[in-house]
Amino acid sequence: MIFLIVVGVLMAGYSTAYVASEDVRYLTRAGFEETRILQARRPIADLVRDPGISPELRGQLQLVLDTRDYAATLGLAAKQTYTTYADVGRDTLLLMLLNLSAAPKDCICPYTWKYPIVGRIPYKGFFDVGAARREADRLAARGYDIYLRPAAAFSTLGWFNDPLLSTALTRESVELAALVFHEIAHNSLYVRSATPFNESFAQLVGYRAAEHFFRARGDSVAARYAADRWHDEIVLGEYYDSLVGRLDQLYRSKPTPEALDSGRRAEGAWARAQLEGPVGSRLKTYRIGRLTERPVNNAPWGGWPGPWETRSGRSRTRPPPNERVRGPRGPPSYLSPRSLLG
Repeated sequence: MIFLIVVGVLMAGYSTAYVASEDVRYLTRAGFEETRILQARRPIADLVRDPGISPELRGQLQLVLDTRDYAATLGLAAKQTYTTYADVGRDTLLLMLLNLSAAPKDCICPYTWKYPIVGRIPYKGFFDVGAARREADRLAARGYDIYLRPAAAFSTLGWFNDPLLSTALTRESVELAALVFHEIAHNSLYVRSATPFNESFAQLVGYRAAEHFFRARGDSVAARYAADRWHDEIVLGEYYDSLVGRLDQLYRSKPTPEALDSGRRAEGAWARAQLEGPVGSRLKTYRIGRLTERPVNNAPWGGWPGPWETRSGRSRTRPPPNERVRGPRGPPSYLSPRSLLG
């Protein structure tokens, strides 16, 4: 009887918190969706032997297993990440996983959310499209730039045996392998409240490990594409570094609202000219497309895509020093967390 009373009190307290607290509702929804994902898992090793699956899916899943094996040889903590697969369909809430970023219009200083274990992060993930848009509208009404983007995958940093989601299989082979290396890199090294470093490290490992993985398989075309992809990350990182530096200079001048708007438009014109000219001409795999149509937005600069600290203290994609210190043969030493940490 005492046990039932205690349970009743706890449930009543939870119900009150659920109604009163947006954070409790958010965490409840996240836990519910994570449970759905884990329940939908099937071992990839079983699937690749299943004659009922398509040859295309079998090839993609085998590539994931091979990538995991190679990650382990590099000293990365593969654990049980991506040993299972979850088909979430194309019309489920999983396809609607969104990340929201925000920042003031006059400062490159991201809005952050605080979470257990990982600390402060400059983005918030949502399984509920309506909740994501409500939060985005709330921040926009307070004068923030906002950036809402879809996500095909996410990591629990090894706390759960993260399955590969079917939403990630729209990627071609290099991108799929890079995704696997990227997420496993998060298992291997994650610094609390340091999103720019964490994403930079994972992005670096993703493409550089993919290059060596495909070269070891004798696929020189895919290896070259992975190398070119990382080259483009560096080119875009330099471009973003310049753009952020120019915006920072504008914001430090404490412009009036009118001057702020005109200054942002001017920097947007400069950005478009760069993308359509010298920056775009250096890219080997990325296509600028409609990127030039986007207005200046401070929200994405909070750590995605993952950049390295620059001389101005801002973060952009840039190789760390040990990217340049590597032997003529074999995987570079930075791919091992043990080597990275000394």
